[in-house]
Amino acid sequence: MKSVGTLRLLYLIVMAVLGWLAIAVQLFLVVRIVTAAGQPAIDGVVNALSYFTVFTNLLAAIVATASALRSSADTFLTRPSTISAIAVYMFVVGLVYSLVLRALWEPTGLQLAADIALHDLMPILFVLYWLLFVPKGTLRWRQPISWLIYPAVYVAYSLARGAVTGKYLYPFADVTALGYPRVLLNTAMLLAGFFALGLIMVVLDHLIGRLQGR
Repeated sequence: MKSVGTLRLLYLIVMAVLGWLAIAVQLFLVVRIVTAAGQPAIDGVVNALSYFTVFTNLLAAIVATASALRSSADTFLTRPSTISAIAVYMFVVGLVYSLVLRALWEPTGLQLAADIALHDLMPILFVLYWLLFVPKGTLRWRQPISWLIYPAVYVAYSLARGAVTGKYLYPFADVTALGYPRVLLNTAMLLAGFFALGLIMVVLDHLIGRLQGR
């Protein structure tokens, strides 16, 4: 229906604008901090994008933009499988932040606004977009395995970066404080959580697809 297509496009535009704005604000804040400390601005950009939250929100903003610009095209960024994977990642962003990280600091001002957008609004909006607008009944049971590539690569990068710099981005992945056995166990559990959520996504996709088919 034309009205549904229009609503979907407006939803994507709002989500894309919010995503890019939140990322821009976060980069601005981090760059301001590192330049005030006498470091190159590029260090702030790299540091910000090294966080799973920021980089995953960047992926979400890219996918939302591509979907808005090419709503009827079958491309990698606009396929239900890609959007489903990003929805899983964004759900984890919001869940881990709410359960583990939110209590560790109290942002204010622009940082608070960016924090809410990146950890609360964007995850909710993206998961709702998947639920409301993405065609259902197309996902396959093997796909949650391939969806693990991104978080697995991120884990490897995060641990390698921490080993080189001595600074680990997340407390549950801090080798200095916890040691490798505990950190590897934590990351294995996290990857298992990604996989379980992926399977749940496929189940929901099949169920909703059948209901829509009726």
